Amino acid sequence: QVQLVESGGGLVQAGGSLRLSCAASGRTFDSSIMGWFRQASGKEREFVAAIRWSGGSTYYVDSVKGRFTISRDNAKNTVYLQMNSLKPEDTAVYYCAAGVGYVGSAYSARQYAYWGQGTQVTVSS
Repeated sequence: QVQLVESGGGLVQAGGSLRLSCAASGRTFDSSIMGWFRQASGKEREFVAAIRWSGGSTYYVDSVKGRFTISRDNAKNTVYLQMNSLKPEDTAVYYCAAGVGYVGSAYSARQYAYWGQGTQVTVSS
């Protein structure tokens, strides 16, 4: 089992920044990739960004490229999502997720076995 705890959400004005953190515990050595997804009210959950523990390859949805940066601290088993130039359309509950073993597509929620409880990000216009 891998436990994930997100933090860092909140209310920010458009153009502002937030940094989300996701601390992993438990059988973290089983995890090969960490991802961030988000779900806005009334919409389906969508992929935001992901990073592989080994090698550090990163993946982003087009709508956040150049604004969001995912990073990891292997020693702390923590993944971060730095969000800059936030827009009202970034408003959502953000979820951290962990993939175990081989993960073919970083973009698919089905590839992730463990999920955090989510943290609310609200961007006001």
